[in-house]
Amino acid sequence: QVQLVESGGGLVQPGGSLRLSCAGSGMRFSIYAMGWYRQAPGKERELVAGITSIGVTNYADSVKGRFTISRDNAKNTVYLQMNSLKPEDTALYYCNAPINLKNWYATLFGWGQGTQVTVSS
Repeated sequence: QVQLVESGGGLVQPGGSLRLSCAGSGMRFSIYAMGWYRQAPGKERELVAGITSIGVTNYADSVKGRFTISRDNAKNTVYLQMNSLKPEDTALYYCNAPINLKNWYATLFGWGQGTQVTVSS
């Protein structure tokens, strides 16, 4: 059974940094593209960043230059380094794998519990 477990969220002041982790189990982690998604209250879930199985990355315009996605296949883990955080980054952050690279919103696995990121002074 596939399980995705997100961690690393917390409360941070504007301009601060956090590093999120997503550990996968029950899957051949290295063959999947992986994405970080977020959902703020009252808003749709959105793709924040994605990384293919060979390490090609893509980012939402709102986070380009501030967030970095990476992966460690030996640890079955994908990371999201978030710098220069803004209040509008406040959301519940999730990871998942897209069915294909043309539609990152069609995901393969069930959603985990996510990790809460709150940016506030």
